[in-house]
Amino acid sequence: MTIHVNIGKAKANLSKLISASLRGEEVVIDNDGKPQVRLIPVAEAKMEDREARRRKIDEILERIDALPVLSDVDDLEWDENGLPN
Repeated sequence: MTIHVNIGKAKANLSKLISASLRGEEVVIDNDGKPQVRLIPVAEAKMEDREARRRKIDEILERIDALPVLSDVDDLEWDENGLPN
């Protein structure tokens, strides 16, 4: 079932409209009788997606940890822009 509601009524009943959308009903907000927007629930991230993102972050952090550290920064010569030569 599709629920059509004007903007003013939608502002007054937003929590009810969100609940209806979460129950699977189609909620359309109209302006002057013309459909403007549709409320739809946000899809939850799947656990595998979270795990894949976590693995990617761990890989990036390992690569950062593997970068060489400049210990003798004071021995570098600097150009007029403040960059090492």
